[in-house]
Amino acid sequence: MEEITAAAAAPKIFASAPPKRPPRHTLRSYVGKYLTIFVGAIIAAVGLELFLIPNQIIDGGVVGVAIMMSAVTDMPLGVFLVGLNLPFLYIGYRQLGRSFVVATTVAILCLSFWSEVFVPIPRITEDFFLAAIFGGIIDGIGVGLIMRAGGSLDGTEIVAIILDRRTVFSVGEVVMFINLFILSAAGFLFGWDKAMYSLVAYFVIAKMIDVVLKGLDESYAVMIVTHHNEEVAEALLHRLGRGVTILHGAGGYSGEDREILYSVVTRLELGKLKEVILEEDPEAFVTIHQIHDIVGGRVRKKAIH
Repeated sequence: MEEITAAAAAPKIFASAPPKRPPRHTLRSYVGKYLTIFVGAIIAAVGLELFLIPNQIIDGGVVGVAIMMSAVTDMPLGVFLVGLNLPFLYIGYRQLGRSFVVATTVAILCLSFWSEVFVPIPRITEDFFLAAIFGGIIDGIGVGLIMRAGGSLDGTEIVAIILDRRTVFSVGEVVMFINLFILSAAGFLFGWDKAMYSLVAYFVIAKMIDVVLKGLDESYAVMIVTHHNEEVAEALLHRLGRGVTILHGAGGYSGEDREILYSVVTRLELGKLKEVILEEDPEAFVTIHQIHDIVGGRVRKKAIH
């Protein structure tokens, strides 16, 4: 009788590990996401209704068009925010997915509601420059929180993302091109001085969005090519408090095997970093790159000494 081994007798289903299920979003993550959108919409509404709109200063994109149409027709701002964004939401659903569209819809509805709530409250300042600066800061924080949670308030950004995929123009170039016409229209409607204040507010908003998305504490990725790998890595760990990852590479010309050190530091640590590296190896080759964001893998930093 033919002998059957245990491996051959085992069912085929056990021959390989079952596929891993994709991670599911927890209720806590959903609550945190939409709470952030809710708070961001309130903050954005404060910036618009208490600073920008009463002084005839507009934001860019669909929000700016909605502000102008509301001023011309005396209809509520929320009506135009929802109505003008509907076509973009449909396009976004087909191109960018359901999650983005749901988050954006919630953000637009919340902004529409809270903008009406804050209408009866008198404006904070009548100084146009102060309104542009502080209104831009507050509005930018709110929009940044919404974007950080995966939503948006501006349908033109959806168009910009799609055109970026299909044309040679970047997202920033498309948005700037569209806003050039919107701000020009504001000049004809409210006066060119208000259009210039709107331009100031637009740049303040853009900067605050970057601050919310990237943070004030900018991070930099550092790659170090040195013949004293162990000494430099030890110095960075003990004197700078930063861990180091060792990458294995080779010289493009010599073909010599080399170990490349990789670490992440903050802007305030760059000076100390260069000092530590050059003390250990004055001939080290160091490249420093600004990074947008860090997800996971961060360890608690030790004190510098």
